[in-house]
Amino acid sequence: MAHSYAQLYYHIVFSTKHRQRCIDAELEPRLHAYLGGIIRNLEGVALTVGGVEDHVHILASLRSKTAPADAIGKIKANSSGWVHEE
Repeated sequence: MAHSYAQLYYHIVFSTKHRQRCIDAELEPRLHAYLGGIIRNLEGVALTVGGVEDHVHILASLRSKTAPADAIGKIKANSSGWVHEE
């Protein structure tokens, strides 16, 4: 039987709590790298990560076995926890 192949790309956008402008120039590159690491741990690929002071954009390829809602929940929870520790 032939194998199936799926290549799924997601544009994920989420904001800071109450759209507070708390992603400053010092935090931004480290946060973006951290977000890429979270996606790698989900067996995905962060193609690009960007944003401004109050929100983040991610273009990622995720495995078809990963539900988008689960991935986004993990990305938001882990990055939020990391920011609060920093």
